[in-house]
Amino acid sequence: MCTICESKATGRRDFLKFGVAGMAAIALAGAIRPARASEGAPTSLSPDEGLAALKAGNERFVNQPELCSMDLAQARASVAGHQAPWATVIACADSRSPPELIFGGQGVGELFVARNAGNLVDTATLGTVEYGAAVLGSPLIVVLAHTACGAVKAACDVVTKNSTYPGAIGPMIEPILPAALAARGQEGDYVNNTAKLSAQRTAARLPSTSKLISDLVGAGKLKIVAAIYDLETGVVTYLG
Repeated sequence: MCTICESKATGRRDFLKFGVAGMAAIALAGAIRPARASEGAPTSLSPDEGLAALKAGNERFVNQPELCSMDLAQARASVAGHQAPWATVIACADSRSPPELIFGGQGVGELFVARNAGNLVDTATLGTVEYGAAVLGSPLIVVLAHTACGAVKAACDVVTKNSTYPGAIGPMIEPILPAALAARGQEGDYVNNTAKLSAQRTAARLPSTSKLISDLVGAGKLKIVAAIYDLETGVVTYLG
């Protein structure tokens, strides 16, 4: 589990920087972060509490990057027998967008992560998030896109330039093409607009794709959100 340097976290400069609300968010994240792995039970967090913890973690990542090193040995031992992640993240394989770091340096046993180029949901990824939600009890799924995504750019180039790609790359990016077509002509950055729309569409499709997920959402035990990570600023923005 990641810890914030005590001298940094409690200093007057940081208190003024974050204000009361920011410190409260950090306190919330710290209070709920220990996974209940030792008891063999799923996390006690609600979907909204999991989302609040991710938001607080990203605020740390952006505003307080001088995080202390993790006590990995102790953390590893505490979850060796059981895992109780409190959020599932469908993220891009891009090396610049590791979810555990951009959400505030989360430790082992906290995030259940599936990564592939373009943060898409194929059969393996769907089974992964179903397992996280239905078996492990993770109350939140975040479909996390990012700016300047190579897979999304490739899909946009198919639409605008009729580009082709070798091997399995072409079929891999096919699910992004509808978003690329819909985003064409919109104001702003074409690739980033497509990335946002693709993530939103993926998040919206999950309940209709999986009865397990649909039932959990209907029971109020699971929440699904789409978001985009900005490579330059480090900020995660949640998409309505």
